[in-house]
Amino acid sequence: MAFEMLFSPMNIGSMRVKNRIVMSAAEFSLGEPSGRPTEQLMDYYEERAKGGVGLIIPGICRVNDRTGAATFTQLSMSRDANIESMQELASRIHKHGAKLCIQLHHAGRQGYSCSLNSLPLVIPLAERIPSINKMIFKCAPALMKLEQKRVCFSVQAPSKCALQPHGAGRLHAMSRREIKRLIEDFINAAQRCQKAEVDAVELHAGHGYLLQQFLSPVTNMRTDEYGGSFENRLRFLSEIVQGIKARCGADYPLIVRLTVDEMYDRIGHPEMGYNLETGRKIAKRLEELGVDAINVTSAGYDTFNYWLEPTTFEPGWRKDLAKAIKKTVSVPVIAAGVIRTPQQAEQQLKEGFQDFVASARTFICDPHWALKAESGHPEQIRRCIGCLNCMRSFMANAPQGKHGECALNMTIGNERQSYPITQDGAGRKVIVIGAGPAGLKAAETLALRGFDTSLYEKSEVPGGQVIAASSGDYKERLRWAIEDLTESCSLAGVKLHFGCTLNAEEIAAEQPYAVIMATGGVPVRPRSIRGIDGEHVIAAPDVIMGKVNIKNSNVVVAGSGLTGLEVTETLNDCGNRVTIVEMAESAAPGAWFQLVDDEMERIAPFGTEILTGTQLAAIEPDKVLLKNVRTGQTSERKADYVVLALGVRPAQNEAERLKELGVERVFTVGDAQKSGTIAAACHSAYDTVMNIR
Repeated sequence: MAFEMLFSPMNIGSMRVKNRIVMSAAEFSLGEPSGRPTEQLMDYYEERAKGGVGLIIPGICRVNDRTGAATFTQLSMSRDANIESMQELASRIHKHGAKLCIQLHHAGRQGYSCSLNSLPLVIPLAERIPSINKMIFKCAPALMKLEQKRVCFSVQAPSKCALQPHGAGRLHAMSRREIKRLIEDFINAAQRCQKAEVDAVELHAGHGYLLQQFLSPVTNMRTDEYGGSFENRLRFLSEIVQGIKARCGADYPLIVRLTVDEMYDRIGHPEMGYNLETGRKIAKRLEELGVDAINVTSAGYDTFNYWLEPTTFEPGWRKDLAKAIKKTVSVPVIAAGVIRTPQQAEQQLKEGFQDFVASARTFICDPHWALKAESGHPEQIRRCIGCLNCMRSFMANAPQGKHGECALNMTIGNERQSYPITQDGAGRKVIVIGAGPAGLKAAETLALRGFDTSLYEKSEVPGGQVIAASSGDYKERLRWAIEDLTESCSLAGVKLHFGCTLNAEEIAAEQPYAVIMATGGVPVRPRSIRGIDGEHVIAAPDVIMGKVNIKNSNVVVAGSGLTGLEVTETLNDCGNRVTIVEMAESAAPGAWFQLVDDEMERIAPFGTEILTGTQLAAIEPDKVLLKNVRTGQTSERKADYVVLALGVRPAQNEAERLKELGVERVFTVGDAQKSGTIAAACHSAYDTVMNIR
């Protein structure tokens, strides 16, 4: 497939883009507190430009240091002092034929005032004393706790409205004076971008940030000229657009990333916010004001999963939103929406859904996605599986001054040293045991380093724990991780042996330089629970994979982690009456909230009861004994079956025996070391292999 339309050029206003591929903005905490791009950030985006992306839109860029910050390390064009470094970023992007667009942003009620209002004080100090940056991140956790307790400054919002769980602890309605000043801040920032030879700017009027907060009746309840009617709610954004066009010239390309549907109906509140009909009206008005392209998106922080989707969302699920806007305006339409393969991208372009295909996570996962497609090797693409490790890691790491991570691409923030990887293996023999994600990632990395690598897997197919995880409802895309790692291993020259086992003596006889044990884990079955060996006590993976079929029964699921929720979904679909028992005080402790919300949305209609703070004490043929962990009180619950979803423990392997036989370098990775996610398994394997010397 030639992907002719995908690789055809097109204009956005006066800007000629070499293809229809856009890396959309996703903040990854790679900048510095001053808002200047670091070398690390420039390497990161330059690698995507080398990889063939036509238009790159880096993560959010603030226009005001005092009120507009969303993270400590986002870009900023609030000062003339940042023009020169931004010009360097533009130059490095341009070297590879790509265009650069900077996304101008203000968090509004999504900001964290207590920790970020200090930036105007910190930036001048940090420029003179670089070690100040480290102090910021040491203080950040304490400041975030103050935010949670609402001992903090208030952030700006269009009006007094509900707080959002993922944002500020306090907010205030903006005065007209604040509005006018901020309009000027956006215009000034755009002009600085133009001076820095940035090809275009984008206004972020989506995802519940300030510009979109003015558009939404949920957050804009003003009664002056900036609230109330459609025209009034649009006025703030309109005056910014008009000001940029007047200051930078009508020919300077201006894009608006627009939430065209807040999707409150998806969470059971169709009376709230605005829908696609209003979104089309906004888009049409923006075109009339001179905007050169609409970057279509949806939802906001209240409807989080409908703009940053988990793996269960079908590729292209919101392409109809883009098509509706394309029918409404004559300017180019850019749109994301789980676009993962060039085949899908080409089809959506040919069928007229949009003019440009956009994604952030696709290019986080594989920076060379476009180049592989254009060169006729789409099978070599590493596809994003939608696990949301990028978002989870960014949220956890940003307050510590660290960047986000990808579950499958270990090179984030280290591009300069990773492409190409240093080939120092010198043909030395290494054996990998196990072909789950950890084993495959270890084998791939070893081969790329130049080791003579052989992988052995006792099953006929690779996958390990991912086989069960991807067997749940709507989870089949998790298998992409295994398929793509296996393809990469083959391409790198790994000798793959499936349906094959080696004992310690056989491994030692090969005289390997090193051995990687990636033997995975086995389901936990606590011996302390009376009745745990009953025939009606089933491991969750056996239910999810269809090895055991349970129908129209009373079932108790022990454990409410993601596996527990997934097996509950399967059981509900088969007409069972399910009760989940969880020792912790909340369901799915430690799991990323988006994944939990996604599962709960499908479980809720079945009336599944979740008993938190409750321990499975004993199992009998037709019931279970439960114990309240707080009070010690016991109770009984009918149970025809008990399904165990209590996690996995490392499977036994022969690492110690290998050492006894004289193999000096034996390493254990993934679930064989510690139970975790696909991301944890891959990072464990990669970090271990990269440190083999």
